[in-house]
Amino acid sequence: MLPLKMIRLKHIYYLSMRFYHSRVKGSDFLLYQLGNCTNEDQILDLVNKNKAKLAVMHVGCAIKLLWQFQKEKPQMLRCINYVRNHSQFMVLRVLAENKIDQMDDEALVDMLYNALRLNVEPHDSLVQQLVIEAWGRIERILSSLMLSISALISKRLRNRLIEKAEFLLDTRNPSQFNNSRRIVQFLRNIKFSYRPLLEKCNEIFLQNMKNLGVDNISIILGMYQSLYFNNCDFRLAAKWRLIELMNTQTDPVCFARLFAALGPLSRTVIKERLESAALLMVEEFSPSQTLAIIETMAEMECRNPQLIQNVASTLSKQLDVYKPLDVAKITQALLSLHCQRPELFAELRQILIRYLHLSVVPYEISMLTRVLSLLPSPRNDHLIPARIDVVLPQCNLSDLNAFAIAITRWVRNGSSYQPGTTAVHVKLLQKLNICGLERLQKANDLDLLLEELKYVSGEWFEEVLAEETMASFERLIGQITWSNVPELALFLTKTNCLHSGLLDQIASVTLEHINKIHYSATYAILLPFTIFNYDPPQAEDLLESCIQRSRPHLNSFDPHLLVLFGYSLALAGYFPEDIIKTIFSIDFLAKLDSQLDTLSDALNMRIRLRLMELNRAVCLECPEFQTTWFHDRYCRQLLNKGNISVGPVQRQIHEILGHLLGGSNYVKASVITPYYYFTDFECVLDKHRKPIPYVDQISVLLRKNGIGPRRPDKEFIGEKETPPGGERVVIEFLNAKAFCKNSHHIKGEVAMKKRHLEILGYHVVQIPHFEWNSMELSTKDAWMEYLKQKIFAEESYS
Repeated sequence: MLPLKMIRLKHIYYLSMRFYHSRVKGSDFLLYQLGNCTNEDQILDLVNKNKAKLAVMHVGCAIKLLWQFQKEKPQMLRCINYVRNHSQFMVLRVLAENKIDQMDDEALVDMLYNALRLNVEPHDSLVQQLVIEAWGRIERILSSLMLSISALISKRLRNRLIEKAEFLLDTRNPSQFNNSRRIVQFLRNIKFSYRPLLEKCNEIFLQNMKNLGVDNISIILGMYQSLYFNNCDFRLAAKWRLIELMNTQTDPVCFARLFAALGPLSRTVIKERLESAALLMVEEFSPSQTLAIIETMAEMECRNPQLIQNVASTLSKQLDVYKPLDVAKITQALLSLHCQRPELFAELRQILIRYLHLSVVPYEISMLTRVLSLLPSPRNDHLIPARIDVVLPQCNLSDLNAFAIAITRWVRNGSSYQPGTTAVHVKLLQKLNICGLERLQKANDLDLLLEELKYVSGEWFEEVLAEETMASFERLIGQITWSNVPELALFLTKTNCLHSGLLDQIASVTLEHINKIHYSATYAILLPFTIFNYDPPQAEDLLESCIQRSRPHLNSFDPHLLVLFGYSLALAGYFPEDIIKTIFSIDFLAKLDSQLDTLSDALNMRIRLRLMELNRAVCLECPEFQTTWFHDRYCRQLLNKGNISVGPVQRQIHEILGHLLGGSNYVKASVITPYYYFTDFECVLDKHRKPIPYVDQISVLLRKNGIGPRRPDKEFIGEKETPPGGERVVIEFLNAKAFCKNSHHIKGEVAMKKRHLEILGYHVVQIPHFEWNSMELSTKDAWMEYLKQKIFAEESYS
């Protein structure tokens, strides 16, 4: 039964509608007749009988209703072509075109929007006249116009609108931030992260931060996230503005929005305040508010067991009102929060299966399937493979990837399911592979292909699609442009595969169009070159061009992005003094520290690590910059947290090195060098290249306790001093991660480490895994000879 409140609302609604219809009937009978039509033919018949009486409001109403009838039908039952080609629809179009000057701004935008929805061609006279009129009035209605036509916009019109929007933002009163918000929403709707326009809008938001409430801040942050636009200044300003508003958001509606906006930006103290407040009102949240809370808790990596249990209890009472994708989001969030409610997960599983049986949308089915595969279950529903099988031909690569992840997980756990299920899943996986390969082979638009591949990764991609994906990229190489090189470069980096032809084309396009590329995109473009340690033709020109493009905008970079850019340059051995001094200035480091508090824990840790590695690289390679090494404590913390494990290959090499050098006391394993590089083995050779034994452990302990001769603090305990003319040798085993996946090409990080160890005075011996595990080295004697040549041969010192 409906709640009493809902029944009252419906009663009020019906009364208001009766009042509305009585007023319309009395004032405009034709408008009343249009409102009573129940299908397209009735509308078109009414138009035919009243051509001479149709005013601008009648024309607008008729066209709007024609679209509404289509919108309410399933895709397969729509008759848009029938309507568009009907003779009376032509009459409506002519009338609309003749009455454009009588339309107000809202009617003009609605008319354009509905005409495009009904597949009126962009070159049609009506559409052209509407657009021309809109351009004339655009300073009042630009953002509304952009939003209205975002679903059906062409690239050319998109670019014209963006150009006009940029001009207007430069000339209008910045206090009107709602226009900027709608422009960002337009960019979000068309999935186009055009940074110059975003930055103009962002500046207006910052100027109006005191006037922004929780709703606006929450909406803007969500749109920025969708557009991958992570602006440090806005996040910091939004954080402090939201903290100011904390005490005013006391009702569940306002608090849920505050929690969702502020939670991911905060650290311990604020998080605890938010969680404590949420705990007090958790039972008052509506279903939509509870969903927002649980998703935010997952993003915050909440570990408050009482809050998790209470929110889970509230969710269990609301499950019947959620849509399929909402249930999937809830399940993912509860799993990531390690919720201990087996009965709730069992119920969620049943709901997911029920929705899966009913859904016909590929994306929905793929997400439901992927989430369902995360849940523990002794048995699987035998109808699920059939549902997946039906939609496979309609799926894009992202959906197929989600299916592959789920099916692979089920195949690996097949013994716990019904007899014969594993065979069904294997067959389904084979069909899925065929669909994925065929989709790649038919791809003819590089931008659309990159969009589909944005979230595709993992085992299925690497084993099935990687080779065909690169073949597709090479086939579409002529479509590489200045606008898609950053995204393509990032994708190639993610694959860990070196494809020189594609990288050469990226370099060529970048050099030709460097001034059109946004300065912040230079990091993404350089990344595959520096990560893969690959020099294209004109490598120096590429690096210098990217540096020059970035140089005037150093103060505009997000701090974390400038650190990543500096680290990427360091991999290639480039250290522009102005960039390095900017990064290691007190003001910049303070701003970076503030920004890191608004980022996720994973990104926070990654940026801190990259800053340390950049600090080390600058100290070693550019001592003339006099940059202070300030990461000693940080590195010690990493060592205390980390688990340094020794694998079977390292144990094998250690044993053979002991035989080769004269005993285990001649080789040191798991070595920490100055500046905290971890290396596998170290030995010391005298000037005749004879190994020298390390100090025995008793002597080390005595010296550590102050007994016996003291050594300088800068020396590492247990090391033997390098004798005159001698050399300290580092032996490194390079596993597959040290190389590009599709070649024996050493990656940039490994090359930089070798460079740094040599600066520190070590001779570096690298043992690639493909050499050590080759057929030629299959006996102890062969391995001994291999290491002997690597460590002692004359040419190894050249």
